[in-house]
Amino acid sequence: MNGATPVFLIDDDADLLRATGQTLELAGFDASLFASATEALSRLDAGFAGVIVSDIRMPGLDGMDFFERVKALDAELPVILMTGHGDIPMAVRAIQNGVYDFIAKPFATERLLHCIRRAAERRRLTLDNRRLRQAAEEEDGAGPQLLGQSPVMVRLRQTLKQIADTDVDVLVTGETGSGKEVVASLLHRWGRRAQGHFVALNCGALPEQIIESELFGHEAGAFTGAQKKRVGRIEHSDGGTLFLDEIESMPMATQVRMLRVLEMREVAPLGTNDIRPIDLRVVAASKVDLGDPARRESFREDLYYRLNVVSLAIPPLRERREDVPLLFGYFAEKAARRFSRDLPVLSDAVTRHLADHHWPGNVRELSHFAERITLGLEPMPDPAPTKAGRGGEEARSLPERIDAHEAQIIRDTLTAFEGDVQQTIAALKIPRKTFYDKLQRHGIVRSDFAGR
Repeated sequence: MNGATPVFLIDDDADLLRATGQTLELAGFDASLFASATEALSRLDAGFAGVIVSDIRMPGLDGMDFFERVKALDAELPVILMTGHGDIPMAVRAIQNGVYDFIAKPFATERLLHCIRRAAERRRLTLDNRRLRQAAEEEDGAGPQLLGQSPVMVRLRQTLKQIADTDVDVLVTGETGSGKEVVASLLHRWGRRAQGHFVALNCGALPEQIIESELFGHEAGAFTGAQKKRVGRIEHSDGGTLFLDEIESMPMATQVRMLRVLEMREVAPLGTNDIRPIDLRVVAASKVDLGDPARRESFREDLYYRLNVVSLAIPPLRERREDVPLLFGYFAEKAARRFSRDLPVLSDAVTRHLADHHWPGNVRELSHFAERITLGLEPMPDPAPTKAGRGGEEARSLPERIDAHEAQIIRDTLTAFEGDVQQTIAALKIPRKTFYDKLQRHGIVRSDFAGR
């Protein structure tokens, strides 16, 4: 079964081994059957990408000794032990020693399959994290990474490496939090300008009366309050890379001056007629498709075509969901090192959230979610309801479920906009007073999301 999760199943009971193996195959696993632990051990290595399910009581090498051998080979390889009723105290001690889980015989098929699926997801995250660490070492461990194994991300990295050493200006499009600055940073680091400055400016974060001074610089006395000379971001990026984020927010007058900079590669600071030559690469980023006249609005068409020498599009996270577990594992490991915490254990609720959530804040939102999980701060929804309804959605009234859903939407939106009240209110389309009333009612602290 190409692409199926491998499972090593070990039991000296031939009938049970054959029947359980058939169950695993029908469930989509690639099952390898072994009558002895010694035989299975000879086929294992630290790169095994699956799960081991073993009986405890077997002749020769029993399940406990077998687990110790596996642990010495790879301490993170998940082992599930099948036990008779009298072996349960032994299995509990084994879990304390690192066994992933145990299942008491006779067991329900769904119980076994559920346990293996969770272990398989853990194993996949473990191996993904190892690959990420290796990739980071190959990149000398410096700077941000453009992570993901989906075909679109593999192609994007290949394109970046192809154009990094050229001097073409680049236009990057992508939603908030998708990684536009990471793309710009990699173009700089992987190219011949890596020794120069990487200068970033968010055009949407500065008022119109300040942005020109920030970009072009000024001489002393150029305007009221200009008490001393200031070198602008454009001149400071001479020999390096200038990254202009949210360029669609650049005022029209500034666009006219920026067009000349791009065409002539020269800059004139405010308050002087001196023309200064510059050697820089410009990477511009936009949340909207500037190629669409309806969305371009007041952005100059000639500036768009001058910037659009090479255009790169970063897909939103919801369109490359296969990368979510990989990214979560990377960010959780990074947060664990930063906060001196253990790596979090993935509960069913967290795994379900990773798979089902829409991720409106993209990679940035996922990064913050991983931090909160690592810190133990993220309240997760109740587990899926049982048939009896105990402990799940069916145990809660309809108003309670609606409240929980509303609170989660508010948290997600605050995360997407990093706690920015104005943008959050605009996205939720509710009055400001209503917004603050709901924060108080749900116990949400806005400052928890600021700058995250």
